[in-house]
Amino acid sequence: MFNQLLVSFFFLLQSANILIVSPQPGDVLRGQVEIVGDMNVPNFASAELAFSYAANPADSWFIIQAFSQPAQSSTFAIWDTTRLTDGDYILHLRVFLQDGSSQDVIVSDLKIRNDEPLPTASPTLTEVAGFIKINPTATIPPVGTAPPSFPSPTSLPANPASVTSASIYSNFAQGVLITLVLFVFFSLILRFRKN
Repeated sequence: MFNQLLVSFFFLLQSANILIVSPQPGDVLRGQVEIVGDMNVPNFASAELAFSYAANPADSWFIIQAFSQPAQSSTFAIWDTTRLTDGDYILHLRVFLQDGSSQDVIVSDLKIRNDEPLPTASPTLTEVAGFIKINPTATIPPVGTAPPSFPSPTSLPANPASVTSASIYSNFAQGVLITLVLFVFFSLILRFRKN
C-alpha cells in the first residue's frame, strides 16, 4: 500500500514525463515481472515496450507489448522472463507523440536469473546466558541426498526467415531460367510479328 502511494506521488511530480519505476538497473528478475511506470503524456500517439540483450551488437529489440492508449494504472505490462536465457538485458519504453517525435526510457543492467535457485535464508544468531545459539531458518538436506535437478534449457525453434547459401543459389538459378524463358518467348513473338 505504501509503495503504491509512493509511486502515485512520484507520478504526480512527473506527470509530463515517461518513466519506469520498476524494475531498476541492477535488479535480479525471474518469472513474471511487473513493469511499473508512467506513459501518460500529452499528445500520446502510441508506445512500445521492448527488451534486448545487454550485449546487442545488431541493435535487435524484441517487443513485449505495444500500446495504442496510455496505460491507466502504474503497472502497465507483465514481462514473462521464463522463456529467456539467463543473462543481462535492457528494457526500453518508447512513447510516440502525435507530432511524430518520441520519448524514450531505457533501464539497463537487468539480470534475468530463472535457472538459478532462490537464495536461502541465513541462520540467525541469538545470545542465551552468554552462549551463542544458532537458529537455522532453512533446512539442510542430509548427506548423500541427490542435489536438486533443474530443467534443461530448451533450444529455440529454427528461424523461418534464415537464408542459406543453397537457397540463394537456387533462387538465382530460378531467376536466370525465368529470364531466359521470357527472352525466348518475346523473341518468338517479335519474329512472328515481322513475318
